[in-house]
Amino acid sequence: MSDMAGFLRKLMPKRFRKEGITIPVVRLQGAIMAGGGQFRPALNLASVAPVLDKAFSDKQAPAVAISINSPGGSPVQSRLIFQRIRDLAAEKNKRVLVFVEDVAASGGYMIALAGDEIFADPTSIVGSIGVVSGGFGFPELLKKIGVERRVYTAGENKVILDPFRPERDSDIEYLKSLQVEIHDVFINMVKERRGSRLANDPDLFSGLFWTGQRGLALGLIDGLADMRGEIRRRFGANAKLQLISPARGLFGRKTPGVGAGMLASAAERAGAAGVGALAEAVEEKALWARFGR
Repeated sequence: MSDMAGFLRKLMPKRFRKEGITIPVVRLQGAIMAGGGQFRPALNLASVAPVLDKAFSDKQAPAVAISINSPGGSPVQSRLIFQRIRDLAAEKNKRVLVFVEDVAASGGYMIALAGDEIFADPTSIVGSIGVVSGGFGFPELLKKIGVERRVYTAGENKVILDPFRPERDSDIEYLKSLQVEIHDVFINMVKERRGSRLANDPDLFSGLFWTGQRGLALGLIDGLADMRGEIRRRFGANAKLQLISPARGLFGRKTPGVGAGMLASAAERAGAAGVGALAEAVEEKALWARFGR
């Protein structure tokens, strides 16, 4: 009899079932960068858009929970993901609850700003509201291996910041001017989204990062909580979390960057794409290492 009752209950529309509220969960993990693939996981708009669309399409859910674990990366992709989340929240009339795992710093924190409320663990890392540009220089390498590089341009600045040429003061000055503009955009986003919750602290936009506990005092987050506990506190003990899984790609692997974690080691990626992949892997590891993770 109980089996029949269970079967009939499943046939009923969700709103008539007494099973508690189900909250869709999207997990965003990894460095934020354009491109990416099976051998170089990346978090970007292309990889997250389908999962976000699916999560926000649940008509019965009053909110969408987003878990973030990212040291940052591309400011463009960070802002695009932020904007897509806000657009969907407005279109579908959903509240967005963001939960920080280990790190939501720099571009990771920019994405977290899409949350109507942001929660973290006391030991999470948040902040790093600044802009950084990194790379490698190889001006002496070509000499050592006996290679002459030939570049022909139309336009005196077409080879600005060329890694195979010595740095020029004018190049660095120009790069820094771009960083200031991007930093201003980031600061304005933080002020707009966090408003009066922000503390009056001179280091807030200096690029420093803090624990979740300190981030709460600074107004960067709204509370110290884990996702399961906070969802049940808000929506009742019967509230459930439903992880929205990304589509599976070639060989059944999940789309990189969306709840998939690191799919390949630095060595595998280097073997797949050569020196370029190795440099990107080193950059990615350096992003995480800045925050002790």
